[in-house]
Amino acid sequence: MKFSLVFASNNPNKIKEIQLLLPKEITILSLEDIGCLEDIPETSATIEGNAIQKANYVTEKYGYSCFADDTGLEVEALNGEPGVYSARYAGDQRNADDNMTKLLHNLVDEENRNAQFKTVICLNLNGNQHLFEGIIKGEIIREKRGSEGFGYDPIFIPNGFNKTFAEMPIDKKSKISHRGLAVEKLVAFLKQ
Repeated sequence: MKFSLVFASNNPNKIKEIQLLLPKEITILSLEDIGCLEDIPETSATIEGNAIQKANYVTEKYGYSCFADDTGLEVEALNGEPGVYSARYAGDQRNADDNMTKLLHNLVDEENRNAQFKTVICLNLNGNQHLFEGIIKGEIIREKRGSEGFGYDPIFIPNGFNKTFAEMPIDKKSKISHRGLAVEKLVAFLKQ
């Protein structure tokens, strides 16, 4: 049974990562594929709220079943910052290098480098809404390493590993990542 599902994103890295995790029967349509070219508001104070807001926007405005995710990096020593503001941590330009530089600067004197990535996926399907969460714990290193991935990947090492997400091939990262764990729950649900 083949079917398409809208993923409320135009981030090619995220789309590629999630398509790799889905069964071959499910094809992802991006926002661009459905003609949604505007920026979807992300004004919630929580990661869950932003995922819900994005999914509802697509369902209400375009009439599609869809799923949306929101992800944040939560750093223990910074009381959970950058959290819901991860993409805009260093400003509205949403620049990953600027965000990492600011984070490393804010942690320069900190011994506690514990952090976690948290992804929440909101699925709107057949008039019902479902949430799926994935969390991976790890630590923030002191300098960027690796060229794969995106966002904070070059400064985050997941617990039990000695490589940053940016030093891992995408297929390996996607199997263990926060997004991968949330997508696994989404896929298990869709297979029911």
